[in-house]
Amino acid sequence: MDRFVGSTPRETLERVSSSLGRSPTSAEVASYLDKHDELRHLRENFLVPTIADLPPSDLSLVDGSKDCIYLVGNSLGLQPKMARKYLEEELDKWSKMGVHGHTSGSRPWGWAENNIEELMANVVGAKTEEVALMNGLTVNLHLLLLSFYKPTAARHKILLEDKAFPSDHYAVESQIRLRGFDPQQSMLLLSPRPGEETLRTEDILEAIEREGHSVAVVMFSGVQYYTGQLFNMAAITEAGQRKGCYVGFDCAHAAGNAELKLHDWGVDFACWCSYKYLNSGAGGLAGAFIHEKHKDSIRPALSGWWGHDPKTRFQMNNVLELQPGVSGFRLSNQPILLVCPLQASLEVFGMTSMQALRRKSLLLTGYLEYLIQHYYTEDPAQPRKPHVRVITPSDPRQRGCQLSLSFSVPIGKVFRELEKRGVACDMREPSVLRIAPAPLYNTFGDVHRFIATLGSALAASSNK
Repeated sequence: MDRFVGSTPRETLERVSSSLGRSPTSAEVASYLDKHDELRHLRENFLVPTIADLPPSDLSLVDGSKDCIYLVGNSLGLQPKMARKYLEEELDKWSKMGVHGHTSGSRPWGWAENNIEELMANVVGAKTEEVALMNGLTVNLHLLLLSFYKPTAARHKILLEDKAFPSDHYAVESQIRLRGFDPQQSMLLLSPRPGEETLRTEDILEAIEREGHSVAVVMFSGVQYYTGQLFNMAAITEAGQRKGCYVGFDCAHAAGNAELKLHDWGVDFACWCSYKYLNSGAGGLAGAFIHEKHKDSIRPALSGWWGHDPKTRFQMNNVLELQPGVSGFRLSNQPILLVCPLQASLEVFGMTSMQALRRKSLLLTGYLEYLIQHYYTEDPAQPRKPHVRVITPSDPRQRGCQLSLSFSVPIGKVFRELEKRGVACDMREPSVLRIAPAPLYNTFGDVHRFIATLGSALAASSNK
């Protein structure tokens, strides 16, 4: 992809198509882009389901032996091939060594997660000591808010998106109640302007400037799960901190998707799951970040023995020697069977960089957008023809690899017809399909096949 640096996706597509003497929509263009993709070998590290393996597929409509069109890494990433090997190694060690597995082998259970935190830190733009792998996302969010949300009579609000992911909304609501405040008064919910789908950065910054004196915590997602909007985390952080607020992010849809710089941006805290773009498997081990500037000033409200200094942890004297920073927030030893698949995935990330993945992602997602607009833009001359609207920001700087598509026809029918034809994507009520070509393993050919399949699905759904 380096040869296309500096070009917009449209410019790249038109340049390639011109050199090939083909339309930008042709399969030859997709093949050319895949052939010249410096990251194409990374797909070989993942297991892609065949169409026949997908329960909703209809083999009377499509060749079941082909790889499915997997565009749902925003919900669950593909399985890394090494995950099974690593799991079997630990099961074998357990069977042969029993308790000695805590301190023996290439992946000692007593500190296995520590061995991959540097890989994780590289993905989110942090220092290794600012990252901990532990628990699940919502558990980590609660632990972080217990320490960073310090409401007073004058400063008790938490600013978040009106349509935040439900888990974030519930966590914030319950944290406010826990401190004796009323969510109706202390949850400051920010909505897009009337008639718009996404929040404007200037509106977020203006709200912080206007309300910041009463806000204790600014809590946003990195990438909005429904619209796919990538927030300007650096600007939000700077604005919130300037008003005296702590600023944190749920990076569930951003980690492994966008290029994050949590340390350089000065973000106070963040958390994320690892089973979406980080491919650790359903319910995988989550991550947490606390900036090093807080390592001596922010302490966990809840303590567990895994937050104790590992050098003296097993002295069991019940005198807590708390590890500094985020490491002190650990509660229990981590499940080794969750460490294994995350290690398998992070090692693939370690074969490249988030900068390189982002470069490919910009072109891959731009290619999807180009084809959608070419084939499915609303045509006033054909008012009955199904059309598709992209509600994700058109500015590549304001999105990751997900495009959220809103349809002029009932979404449920289209979704079912896509599933029958071997497309793995997801539907979100009331009217959106989320399509996420992940640069780690998706190809330009996947995108081209999706667009062709979408045409068949629309035709089939309109005939019923």
